[in-house]
Amino acid sequence: MSDGDVLYSPIDLWHNSFPITNINIIMKIFLKSTLLTLVSLLILSATLVAQQPARPGAPAQRPAFRMPARIVSPEILPDNKVIFRLYSKDAAKVTISGEWQSGFGASETLARNDTGLFSITIGPLKPELYSYTFTIDGVRAIDPGNVQVRRDGLNYQSYFIIPGAESDLYVQKNGVPHGTVSKVWYTSSVLETDRRVYVYTPASYGTVKQKYPVLYLFHGAGGDEDAWTNMGRAAQIMDNLIAQGKTKPMIVVMTNGNANQAGAQNDVPPLASQGEQGMAAYAKYAGKFEEHLVKDVVPFIEKNYRTLKGKDNRAIAGLSMGGGHTQTITNNNPGMFSYIGVFSMGIMNFGMQSDEAAKMDQEREVKIEALKNSGYKLYWIAVGKDDFVYQSVVTLRNLLDKHNFKYIYRESTGGHTWTNWRIYLSEFTPMLFK
Repeated sequence: MSDGDVLYSPIDLWHNSFPITNINIIMKIFLKSTLLTLVSLLILSATLVAQQPARPGAPAQRPAFRMPARIVSPEILPDNKVIFRLYSKDAAKVTISGEWQSGFGASETLARNDTGLFSITIGPLKPELYSYTFTIDGVRAIDPGNVQVRRDGLNYQSYFIIPGAESDLYVQKNGVPHGTVSKVWYTSSVLETDRRVYVYTPASYGTVKQKYPVLYLFHGAGGDEDAWTNMGRAAQIMDNLIAQGKTKPMIVVMTNGNANQAGAQNDVPPLASQGEQGMAAYAKYAGKFEEHLVKDVVPFIEKNYRTLKGKDNRAIAGLSMGGGHTQTITNNNPGMFSYIGVFSMGIMNFGMQSDEAAKMDQEREVKIEALKNSGYKLYWIAVGKDDFVYQSVVTLRNLLDKHNFKYIYRESTGGHTWTNWRIYLSEFTPMLFK
């Protein structure tokens, strides 16, 4: 090769053979073909893997986890109608029983769609707290879609609140100072056991070093020390009334009225020695709760809490069985409590016509006269028109009238229900410690 010869590289020769435009076209075709080939290979590989039989003994692939759809129940509509829903693909019939219904054992049947979802719309309902349960093919159950559950002894119920003026006191509100409910143990010398009591202290108790009056508040048969806070919304009622200036700040003591229990049995399992039931238990513990309230509970509270002493700083009230306890305690201890509330209970007559019954009636007459002269300030009686104890309240009022015993009588609609007892508490406490 001479010095004048020109040396071309293979690249130069390739470029000279094809214009630059042709080169770009060829490159695009090459890349597209390569991409299609890769996609085809991936699809073929996936197909072969999917068609490949499972190896013997190999674990089956787990299905992807899926959250089940949430069943909204109850759903409160703007017009205060309420929709209840329950899903059960195997159930044949679902009914609902609630406090808005009238008549013993009343219920309504839910409609079922083709997926197994049962539903019913009721109302509109007035503002109030309502409890309810489902019955699924004959089995009573709470609503699995509702986290709001309350308990009265062995009775569990779902509940909801229709907001409004009538239910306003039952709602915990932002901006309202909240009191404290403490579960406190004490020793009963009368019952010879340790027992539990719920004690509500107002919001100011922890910040203001003052002394407070005390209300002793009793539940009914089947309940326990948890009833008034759980079923009765006592803490919310007291917080709201105190914040509104309608009720004086006070301590509220809620005891277990079952003398054979140390505490609520869902939380404090009964001991073998406390398991007596029926008439044997009644005979063994008759009058013991009332005695222990005076000798054990009141001294314990006044020793361990900042309380104002004396009858004018003590109030006592109870519903149903607790109303009976209230009568027994105040009849036997005139001058101990100045404020007395009897909710849904009077003098029960079980048809006894014996000399013993006549003696008890005579003793009651003497005790009522002593209570009348004790200097009490308020004796408040309340009952619903449809309450099965209504006649017993008539008997109590007749006895008080016979002795010119001053009292205030409150007759409401409805029956033997927590709907009434919450109202009674909200009306009774503003009259205390005036």
